[in-house]
Amino acid sequence: MNNPLHQGSRTDPAPHRTAAENEETPALEARGLGRRFRRNWALRDCDFRLPAGRICALVGPNGAGKTTLLSLAADLLEPTCGRLRVFGDSPKTPASRSRVAFVGQRKPLYPGFTVEEMLRAGRELNPGWDQAKAERLVRQGDISLHAKVGTLSGGQRTRVALALAFGKRPRLLLLDEPMSDLDPLVRHEITAALMSEVAEHGTTVLMSTHLVSEMDHVCDYLVTVTGGRVRLAGEVDVILGAHTLLMGRHQGEGLPSELAPHTVVSTDTTGHQLTALIRPRGPVAGQWAHHEPSLEELLIAYLRAPDIEPLLTPSARTGASEDAA
Repeated sequence: MNNPLHQGSRTDPAPHRTAAENEETPALEARGLGRRFRRNWALRDCDFRLPAGRICALVGPNGAGKTTLLSLAADLLEPTCGRLRVFGDSPKTPASRSRVAFVGQRKPLYPGFTVEEMLRAGRELNPGWDQAKAERLVRQGDISLHAKVGTLSGGQRTRVALALAFGKRPRLLLLDEPMSDLDPLVRHEITAALMSEVAEHGTTVLMSTHLVSEMDHVCDYLVTVTGGRVRLAGEVDVILGAHTLLMGRHQGEGLPSELAPHTVVSTDTTGHQLTALIRPRGPVAGQWAHHEPSLEELLIAYLRAPDIEPLLTPSARTGASEDAA
């Protein structure tokens, strides 16, 4: 069982951050990153940056490599090839481990401990521990500090795991499907806590999720992974603005010729009505109604088109991805 409380040592100094570091050093940077399990690649040729201070949704189908990427950032796995940097350092360094908190899907807590004992262990193991914040998140869920972890519901265990992560006051918070077992009210409370953490401390959040409702109005950054490769990365508004949803009449086989100059992500035909999501490369000829796609429409289209040309906004590009572009 991975220790959910700590990834450094009690004597690790709390990392110092400067304004220049916050602005210039990405929270995560992957270059040629790959991880193979026997003959199967879970991640391959991943190049992207995640700027500091963002709440980033990590989206992809099951088996796309999301958990593998989070585990690499948390130093729970080692890459097969390439490299990953956490605020400029290897994830293996004590400085990186002290900066990162990870809540996985299994949320490995100690069932024989009381909630109070779990929080005490977090306090003893982590420098910069914020006991008040951890207790507040627990009490908001009406969870007794004297309750044994083994008696808690799945949602309550999730809240305790998140309290341990928040109490560490990490610079990078990694969450793997954190709210799948929470009811809507608790999701709202946890979301508010995430936004407060970013606003108060500049914490970067990377959160894998299948719930578009978790992303809308919360996440300002997006990384989409399909087939172990990054297909989209960047600011949500910039990515949405780079796409156009076209609607118009079309008769005949194949795509209309006026769409040929553009990157066509997806099409849907109902009768003589064609709907196409495109990345335009200049003006679009023809009689089309133009709309900005919703985030859900965009994600569904990319998840259904795993071989589409990747799109990374300037802030998400590494030197390698810029060369490839």
